[in-house]
Amino acid sequence: MPTYIMLSTLTPEGIQTVKNNPSRIREVNREVEQLGATVKAQWATLGHFDFVNIVEAPDEKTMARISLELGSRGTGHYETLIAIPIDDFIASL
Repeated sequence: MPTYIMLSTLTPEGIQTVKNNPSRIREVNREVEQLGATVKAQWATLGHFDFVNIVEAPDEKTMARISLELGSRGTGHYETLIAIPIDDFIASL
């Protein structure tokens, strides 16, 4: 199954939500699963992005749907990258 890296930046509303209800982070992960993907790993980060998530999804359409759903809430901004295993990348050259 394809792997994606989802970079998340919280809006002021999102920061307040996480501050008031930290378990909301795991609730969102479950919602991502209901939309057809799996959060395989997740880190809170310092810097430009607040979270780095490794997500497996069947295809780009699923990831687009997830990004649109999460982004429509106004609590975060999302950037998604497809992750190509290095051996696959080298083999394609």
